[in-house]
Formats: sequence, structure tokens, C-alpha cells
Amino acid sequence: MKARIIVTLKNGVLDPQGKAIEAALKSLAIEGVEGVRQGKVFDIEVSAMDAATAEATLRTACDKLLANTVVENYAIEIL
Repeated sequence: MKARIIVTLKNGVLDPQGKAIEAALKSLAIEGVEGVRQGKVFDIEVSAMDAATAEATLRTACDKLLANTVVENYAIEIL
């Protein structure tokens, strides 16, 4: 079973990498960009009998390794 995990910073958490990307876009004369927040995407294959089991396994992986839940949110998509 394939899944995608998207990890993003929580609202209110400073994002210096996002600010650097925003500045770089402006320096390249790319107009209309008013804010950038960066994140991470993980494409993972899980051997599970059903989607609920896969999601439980991936939630554990996020809580223990893939996301810092103090400052990051994550979303799991079973594909």
C-alpha cells in the first residue's frame, strides 16, 4: 500500500527557510509571491492488510521520527 505524508510547520512557528526561499524568488524577479512556508513530503510503501492498519503504522512513524510534533503538523494520505 502506498502513502504520502506531508509535514508542515504549525502556524505561528517561524520559518527561516521559507523566508529565504521567498527572498530568492523575489531576487529572481518572480512576481506575486507573498509568502512561502516550507515542509517535507514522504512517499512510503507499507505492507498492511487495510488502510486503517497502514495509517496507524504511519501515525506511529510520524510521532516517533518523521515529524517534530511540537512545531510540526502532519497529514497522511493513503494512495
